[in-house]
Amino acid sequence: MDLNLPYKPSGGFDALYGLELVVADGETVRGTVQVRDELKQPAGLVHGGVYASIAETLASIGTAVQVIPEGKVAMGLANSTSFMRPITTGAIHAEAQVLHRGRTTWVWDVRMSDDQGRLCAITRMTVAVRDGDSSH
Repeated sequence: MDLNLPYKPSGGFDALYGLELVVADGETVRGTVQVRDELKQPAGLVHGGVYASIAETLASIGTAVQVIPEGKVAMGLANSTSFMRPITTGAIHAEAQVLHRGRTTWVWDVRMSDDQGRLCAITRMTVAVRDGDSSH
């Protein structure tokens, strides 16, 4: 899906774990990841790093949508994820909502649920906003 973003995910790591963006604007970003064996830890649950990665990407993209046109860049600064229930099959459905839009930091809550809509993890994500381009 082409979301016509000023920032395009490079593929890279997001492509490795299979993130698919659904919505991206300055208020909400949604994405999904299909669960597969490579994303699971030895006990058969989706690895916590997958949730943290989803949250960082969604919050960074949501911030970037607003700040890149101003000549700024957005990058993850802090990520705190709590887990409520495991996901072992199906998809991870994530929705990021902006809580704070500051001059140098934005704060997001990212909720991740399973195919039944049950809350499985939540992340508080802080994104740094800086001058310049992403090559620094």
